[in-house]
Amino acid sequence: MTARLHVAEQRRSALAGVEAFTLTSDRSFPRHAHDAFGVGVLSVGAHRSWSGVGHVEACAGDVITVNPGEMHDGDPVAGRVRSLRMLYFDPGLVARALREDLPCDAEIARPVLNDPLLAERFGRLFACLTAPAPDTLHAEQSALRMLAHLLALYGRCPLSLSDPPPAVARALQRLREAPELPIALADLAALSGVSRFQLLRGFARAVGTTPHAYQLQQRVRLARRLLAAGQRPAEAAAGAGFADQSHLTRAFRRQFGVTPARYRAAVV
Repeated sequence: MTARLHVAEQRRSALAGVEAFTLTSDRSFPRHAHDAFGVGVLSVGAHRSWSGVGHVEACAGDVITVNPGEMHDGDPVAGRVRSLRMLYFDPGLVARALREDLPCDAEIARPVLNDPLLAERFGRLFACLTAPAPDTLHAEQSALRMLAHLLALYGRCPLSLSDPPPAVARALQRLREAPELPIALADLAALSGVSRFQLLRGFARAVGTTPHAYQLQQRVRLARRLLAAGQRPAEAAAGAGFADQSHLTRAFRRQFGVTPARYRAAVV
């Protein structure tokens, strides 16, 4: 059997509201979403993902992006190792930094960009943010320049998309508002006013995943917020609805590539 390679690291960032992450891996990531804007550069290999605009593929040198809440996954092309660096920006930070330059709460229009200047600015910013003795002023300036470049060329006001069917919307609301609380499929369907089969079919069509998988993603995202607020992994596991810390660790690592403990150590 071919040996698998997975080296992921949550890096300490010089700026509050910006997280830094590196990955060298041949593993796949399931469909999930982040609470932040994600911007990264692929340095080795190729990466295929499902995104809001369908399936896309990026190769070494490309910039990859994701909007807050946008469902996506990630697969190495041909099962080969790919390496990338990512920065995740709190949406509030982006809005405050660029409010005078943006006509709306902009989103990034394309998940893969071939822009050498943007990639270069990203590289400088990543190095600045993760330096052993970072210069905060330089980091802030570099972040503003890169974000301004990105959103000026590739930003757009969010498209007016049709809302999910009412039954799916009710299920989504319940899973978002209280992901830590258990609920049976029959109860979720009753809350939505449809049969279990109708809910499963409509949910998958509108969201791109199943209610159970979506609930698990919401629990992991909740645990991530609790960890960033200073809770220990066992506390975050309990608060997010996991049976125990080991269940959280498996789900967290599968979705984000690192363990809850390593994530907490880098951001707290």
